[in-house]
Amino acid sequence: MQFQFVELTAHQKTKYPPHTSGTPKQEAEKVILLFLCPKSGRKEDVHLPCPHCKITIIKRSNNESAVSAAAYQSGEKLFSEYDQEQKYYPYKNEVTHKEILLPPHVPPEYADRNTLWNSAEAQEKQWNSQLARRFVLAIPREIPSEQHADLIRDYCREFFVSKGMIADFAIHDKGDGNPHAHILLTMRAMDEKGKWLPKCRKVYDLDGNGERIRLPSGRWKSHKENTVDWNDQKYAEIWRQGWADTANRYLEANDRPEHLDLRSYARQGIEKIPTVHMGPAVCQMEKKGIQTNIGNLNRDIKAANSLMQSIRQMLDSAEG
Repeated sequence: MQFQFVELTAHQKTKYPPHTSGTPKQEAEKVILLFLCPKSGRKEDVHLPCPHCKITIIKRSNNESAVSAAAYQSGEKLFSEYDQEQKYYPYKNEVTHKEILLPPHVPPEYADRNTLWNSAEAQEKQWNSQLARRFVLAIPREIPSEQHADLIRDYCREFFVSKGMIADFAIHDKGDGNPHAHILLTMRAMDEKGKWLPKCRKVYDLDGNGERIRLPSGRWKSHKENTVDWNDQKYAEIWRQGWADTANRYLEANDRPEHLDLRSYARQGIEKIPTVHMGPAVCQMEKKGIQTNIGNLNRDIKAANSLMQSIRQMLDSAEG
């Protein structure tokens, strides 16, 4: 069986220093320690698109604002009627595209960002109201930048706008290899006259004879039902898989071998330790050569994965 050395990162070299004498025995030990793989049949790792897909709810109980979120992702100056403040993030200069997608029945005035999100917030009277749903998606950098808007537009139309949601999206790209999209979605349905519809409705409980049930208090027994099912937990999985499918269609159309898979390693049947999402701040520090705790942790995880893969390959070769 033939072996070849795998090039280590600077961090791995400090954790696994090479032997100095260079004797055959020590070099053989180095083969195992420094993650040598069988040369025959060894495959280079294919870069996989970043699987980042974060879904959150903008809540008033967290002192969050849909108008502020829209200003952040669009780079526009927006005035919040709720707190009478202008929302503006002047450093957001990486916005390459922004767009609002309306369902066919929604009046066109809601294509104005300030009108849309102030109107959406005005419907919510509770201190803990849910104001908007927010997505942050990493766009595979293998997809040409001129196709990014079409990619996000196709995704939003298929999974959100077709269901009655208004989608406000923006694409951010600093040219540093980390293009991503922000999407804001409305939480209420709207009729063709521009009226926001209730999130839920009161439904009276009925007995076996189809009659309403009176409580000891004299009131009729009832419960609330959602008018739309957009908050159903099943959609988190549907939307994540839908994003992977949409992105993969674009990768295939560009004859790319990469494939986006948002499932965990365990669900994919892959015996690897997942790395930790670093976020933009940590990524910038790492690119400047500043080592971070998360970066070091991920390097250790990658080293451990390489070692486990090498051991499995050697065991497979020995059993074969």
